[in-house]
Amino acid sequence: MLLRWCDHCNVPILDIKTCGKCGQKTRQVEVTPPGDIRPAFAHDIELVRETIDHQFGEGTGQAVIPDGHIIIMNKAPALDRMDEVIIDGTVIGTMRFDVASGWIFLPRMPAAWAMESVASRGRMVADDGAVPFILKGANMLAPGVVKADDGIHVGDEIILLDKQGRAIAAGMARMTSEELAPGAKGMAVKIRWKEARREEKPTAPADWDDVIEANKPEMERRIAEATAFMHRVIKEHDLPTMISFSGGKDSLASLILAQRASLDIPVFFIDTGLEFPETIEHVKEVAARYGARLIVEKAPPQAFQEGLRVFGPPGRDYRWCCKTNKLGPTVRAIMKHYPDGVLSFIGQRRYESEARSSKPRVWKNPWTPGQIGASPIQNWTALHVWLLIKAEGVEANPWYERGLDRIGCFLCPASDLAELRIVEADSPLYQKWSMFLRDHARSRGLPDEWAEFGAWRWKRIPNAHREELEKAGVNMHQRKEEISEDASGLRLHLVRGVSPCTMGYSIEGAFSHALDLERLASLLNILGESELNADEGWCAVDNVTIFEEGALIGKDADAWKLKEKIEKVRRIAVKAEECVGCGVCIARCVEGALRLERDKAYIDAARCVHCGRCAEPCPAVTFGDNAFEF
Repeated sequence: MLLRWCDHCNVPILDIKTCGKCGQKTRQVEVTPPGDIRPAFAHDIELVRETIDHQFGEGTGQAVIPDGHIIIMNKAPALDRMDEVIIDGTVIGTMRFDVASGWIFLPRMPAAWAMESVASRGRMVADDGAVPFILKGANMLAPGVVKADDGIHVGDEIILLDKQGRAIAAGMARMTSEELAPGAKGMAVKIRWKEARREEKPTAPADWDDVIEANKPEMERRIAEATAFMHRVIKEHDLPTMISFSGGKDSLASLILAQRASLDIPVFFIDTGLEFPETIEHVKEVAARYGARLIVEKAPPQAFQEGLRVFGPPGRDYRWCCKTNKLGPTVRAIMKHYPDGVLSFIGQRRYESEARSSKPRVWKNPWTPGQIGASPIQNWTALHVWLLIKAEGVEANPWYERGLDRIGCFLCPASDLAELRIVEADSPLYQKWSMFLRDHARSRGLPDEWAEFGAWRWKRIPNAHREELEKAGVNMHQRKEEISEDASGLRLHLVRGVSPCTMGYSIEGAFSHALDLERLASLLNILGESELNADEGWCAVDNVTIFEEGALIGKDADAWKLKEKIEKVRRIAVKAEECVGCGVCIARCVEGALRLERDKAYIDAARCVHCGRCAEPCPAVTFGDNAFEF
């Protein structure tokens, strides 16, 4: 938790107890962990003001968010998007995206005090006798409500005033305006925040130049550590070096640090085919600005469409698109430009997610053999990154100014619904994707809301999200995993066991279509020397035979060993049948026996040594394989 504040300069301070501009002591600002604070851009400020105006009346947004102040935001854990809004070193409220209602502002006391004199909606007035109990922690009961604005609904955000018009609490309405008639009983407001009015202290105006100056000692220390880290890692690994540049702020920070470290290394960009046009242009502009060599590797044009056919729409728990459209091209580019391996500086930060918080600063990715990843900004917050970019004077990807917190592919299933709504409003690419999702839903008997409310982003919708959708009136009567199983003719049937036969064990009807025996026999070399009998319609390896119609038969004196062998053959069959030509496996073959032919993986049997290293990881096996149990 690195956020502090200088009250004298009225600016945020990162991790130092003395302001770098005025020299005065700073104080800790309490925010929700992990504390990945960032600047509020013009879009963010306008959205907050509009949301407050909508809830509490015209002019309240400007009162809460006045001009001339530094506004920062902290992304807090939530079902969708939620940002704490921080001004004058205080969290004044929270912006939360609700699936049914859109953006909602949850005011805390500083916001309630700021808008108390201009609010015209969302107010209740408490009787004098109720005020002391409210301030001690009681909820607002109906008998204590003197007055309530019209139009209040259950679940609305409320500011609670005393009879003198002073805000004393903020919370959520539990009764409507109509229900608060004389003699009404029950809880009127669930109080979240309450506090007697504090004496207001004058605050100094500030701009981002002031923030940069005040944080100069901290940023100099961070930059020195990061550049020293880059030189040290380069020395330790003695490999060609590159910057993995995605077009986002974190990779931009890594490139700036490389420049500060006087490292003349190329910029490496994977065009997944799903990028914003603005991202591609931004990458070119940044490379040109720094005179860096730009290496671009593009995903095959058919990669995503073929993946859709085989796997169905990608999901947060089913992100095959990263493997086929990003990691596959990465592997091919490494083989082409760095056949002996490469050290890649990657803009990864532990504040981004729980998963990344535990990852090492230097690592190897099993999906991209030959690449060592290293993050010079692993321990930076987003505000560190933005201060570096602002001090450098370089323009970031324009989608940040439009409201996105993170930038990747335009349809990334890891995006919040709030961000997807922004993208759909501004991107023709997403508008086409949205039409596809609706057509996909209708073809499988799902409501349009499956696409509209982002339910497509999971293979198995988590219960909490399913409940939110149901509250919004969306009934997902058919689960996505049931749809994805028949997304193509290449889908495996679920098989719960093997049955004894005269030869040992068999799986009858394991596949629902005729197999490509030539391709399958080629890939079965992964397990051993394979045999193909096209005339009789079968191929085999290691005493396991798989027939063109989809049945598997095997024999072995050891039943458990047999089961293991059959499972391996079945998984290779999945790899063969559902290959999308991503090329991830190609780099794992040190003998050069693997190749892409007609956008599919094939093995040169004469060169294959049957080591098995190329079997996995593989998107087809990881994402296209339905689990089956013996």
